[in-house]
Amino acid sequence: MIYNIKEKNISLGTTTKEKITNKLSRIEKLFPDDATAVVKVSLEKQSYTVEITIPISKRLVRAEVTQSDMMASLDKAIDIVENQIIRHKGRIKSKIRHSGAFKDEYETISTAEELSSVNDDDILIEKNKCFELRPMDAEEAIMQMELLGHMFFVFLNSQTETINVVYKRKNGTYGLIEPEA
Repeated sequence: MIYNIKEKNISLGTTTKEKITNKLSRIEKLFPDDATAVVKVSLEKQSYTVEITIPISKRLVRAEVTQSDMMASLDKAIDIVENQIIRHKGRIKSKIRHSGAFKDEYETISTAEELSSVNDDDILIEKNKCFELRPMDAEEAIMQMELLGHMFFVFLNSQTETINVVYKRKNGTYGLIEPEA
């Protein structure tokens, strides 16, 4: 696995980077050898935020944890990533049993013994909702989202004529998700 450690508002020494790499080696066996782990460490208001992002075969495994201790944040983020990939592999493994559609994706991800404890009953769609997509710009979509009191809003972007999503971030700002062609 390739490690890319980035810093924001903090300067990490080589010893700290080695500790981060050693802790990440715990989940190395769950990913392909050519996987790249991007670890972002930032310090804001005496809280450390550790974000781990690992792209694998058309998917993205990501965890973000904020705590007062950097190593505790790192451990928690690694636990989250580990649980996500184990659940993901378990779902793929059960889908392979039912159909061979996911076989290529499963073979690109290394196997682990923990997969036997994961079942496919974890996913439950409780509600379906249909609505009309109206053309609007991002600012109008944010206003509509705020009026509804939602955390995100799906809309048809009038400028690009694509389906976009605006969402409210943890820090109170807004984000825009646009599809790539």
